[in-house]
Amino acid sequence: MAATFSQPAASTAPLIDGHGRQISYLRLSVTDRCDLRCRYCMAEDMVFLPKSAVLNIEEMGDLAERFVARGIRRIRLTGGEPLVRRGIDMLAMRLGAMIGHGLDELTLTTNGMRLAEYAPMLATAGVRRINVSLDTLDPAAFRHITRVGDIDVALGGIAAARAAGIAVKINMVALAGLNEDQLLPMLNYCAASGCDLTLIETMPLGEVESDRSDHYIPLHHFIAPLREAHALYPVDKRTGGPAHYFAIEDSPVTLGLITPLSDNFCATCNRIRLTVEGRVYMCLGQDDHVDLRAALRGAGDVDGLIDLALAGKPRAHDFHIERKSTPAVARHMSATGG
Repeated sequence: MAATFSQPAASTAPLIDGHGRQISYLRLSVTDRCDLRCRYCMAEDMVFLPKSAVLNIEEMGDLAERFVARGIRRIRLTGGEPLVRRGIDMLAMRLGAMIGHGLDELTLTTNGMRLAEYAPMLATAGVRRINVSLDTLDPAAFRHITRVGDIDVALGGIAAARAAGIAVKINMVALAGLNEDQLLPMLNYCAASGCDLTLIETMPLGEVESDRSDHYIPLHHFIAPLREAHALYPVDKRTGGPAHYFAIEDSPVTLGLITPLSDNFCATCNRIRLTVEGRVYMCLGQDDHVDLRAALRGAGDVDGLIDLALAGKPRAHDFHIERKSTPAVARHMSATGG
């Protein structure tokens, strides 16, 4: 008789890293592929993973359930672009069914290109808020930054999400010389469309054609025109991520600032990242990882590997941007998940 194998029972031990931080937030990358080629994120000619190297939808769901059993309260679906992954609807429905049963929230980060099609499904799955990456409202600048994108498609996707009852936060990467003139127009757009806005410093992940130092700008410089026009007031808002939030005088928009370079936020890190390959990266800015895929497929000790990852989670990343410097890690953001 052929031997049969089954996974060991899932652990319920809490996810505590080697620095005493409780991990409650899983960023689950469902694909390394994307239908855009944003210049600060990807090379123009990318080599993507073969199908055999990536987790299938069922495996992603199985691992997500293990993490929830151990204390993950929020899951964010990322990529690449998560809405290009075949079966994303089945995964969203499976994970959404855990809301109220260990999971507090299921969210998603998207470029908006396929949002008009998928917004009703996401709302049905229990997604109540999403992040949309949008760096400019200028059609020509949007096409330049994304290489292939159509701003009208992105805006239509945002409108569809809002119509489906999903709260939208715009993620805008600050890019010197590319979108410095777009902050105030973006703020006005967010106010008119009922969205919040988070600004992000560009991060040195993966080789791209241009030198990132040419476009890096600290957020305190990027928001200077906003401070000249409006007072900003800190607000006590927590969404599980690294942003610090501010109310804006005479505006309904809540502004978030994510500053991995100018103001390191690692001390309160509560996140762990699972890639589409089944690798757990303890830090976005480090290469150390454990591979869950082989253990999952071979009845190995998945929870033991998760514990190993937690023990090795670093206190902080090593991000820096200097002229002609190499990226902090060779892999692109799309290979890890945002």
